[in-house]
Amino acid sequence: MPLEFPNPSRSFDEVRNAVRFIGHDGMFAVPFFIEAGALGATGRKGPETAEAACLAAFDAARHSIHISARKLYSGGKRTTYTITAADMR
Repeated sequence: MPLEFPNPSRSFDEVRNAVRFIGHDGMFAVPFFIEAGALGATGRKGPETAEAACLAAFDAARHSIHISARKLYSGGKRTTYTITAADMR
């Protein structure tokens, strides 16, 4: 069964400076993070602004992010996956 993203929820992880989202491979939840730099949301001031900018950028690029997540996931099983700017090219 391919990796799917049936749940549109996402959240900002301030410690990682990344957006967290979940994919599903059958019945298994697969956690992903995408770095703020990969979203083009760096350089903002204040945690509220960074969070809002990252979540808005994620929503705008959701389809491309899911494509990158599938490619990263196909490279081998891990406990979590982090998408970087290089993965988004």
